[in-house]
Amino acid sequence: MSVLSSLKPTQRARLGTIASYVVGLGVLLFVLLTADWPTITKQFFNPEVAASMFPGIITVALRNTLLYTIVSFVVGSLLGIVLAVLKLTGGPLGWFAVGFIELFRGVPALLTIFAFAYGVPLAFGGNQIPGGSVGAGILGLIVVTGAYSAEIIRAGIQAVHSGQNEAARSLGMTQGQTMFWVILPQALRIVIPPMTNELVMLLKDSSLLFIAGATVFTKELTTFARDSLSTHANPTPLIVAAALYLIVTLPLTWLVGRLEKRLDPKR
Repeated sequence: MSVLSSLKPTQRARLGTIASYVVGLGVLLFVLLTADWPTITKQFFNPEVAASMFPGIITVALRNTLLYTIVSFVVGSLLGIVLAVLKLTGGPLGWFAVGFIELFRGVPALLTIFAFAYGVPLAFGGNQIPGGSVGAGILGLIVVTGAYSAEIIRAGIQAVHSGQNEAARSLGMTQGQTMFWVILPQALRIVIPPMTNELVMLLKDSSLLFIAGATVFTKELTTFARDSLSTHANPTPLIVAAALYLIVTLPLTWLVGRLEKRLDPKR
């Protein structure tokens, strides 16, 4: 009998975890010791190129990224609530909600933004969406967020115990009052973790706004970094932009984990 077969499953799992860490550490050490660090530093971590991006990458690019994300998330979430309620209501409006949700969940966000930025003006005689290219891009993010959040909120509504609805109706509340004052508040509490995760995804999807075009003062992080890359012929701007994305997304990801643990009914 081999030594491994004599171990308990938990011991084998622990041993496998330790082995994976050892192998990973070994690969990391090999890369660190054999890499051409002077070239890597010059090409990807050039301090002069990075310094030239400040303060614009903070005062313009990061600010715009956060602004576009917040606006798209707030308006898209409100749209998602409306679509979720309509879908559960049924009828012609429910069918419209289903079609809307399936369309914008099925089409890539990049194509949706492109359609609002270029397709809509062409279809309506050159009339621009308010806000120009930025407004069109944000509208594309809003409808995509609305479609995804609608399914999250719909699942949250259905997760509320049916007794809550029956109790509210027995007190004389209408269906609309029950939904607005009783069901939705409980559903929104349930969907806080997945909606926070949707916010993280939206923050990264804001990089797709480059397809709509931007001016000097409307660039978001990715567009700003791409323009700096073209100017300096050096990929350092992409590393700086990635670091700023991480500075924002890592706390949000940590918050998602904390919320999931706190709101877990099994705890």
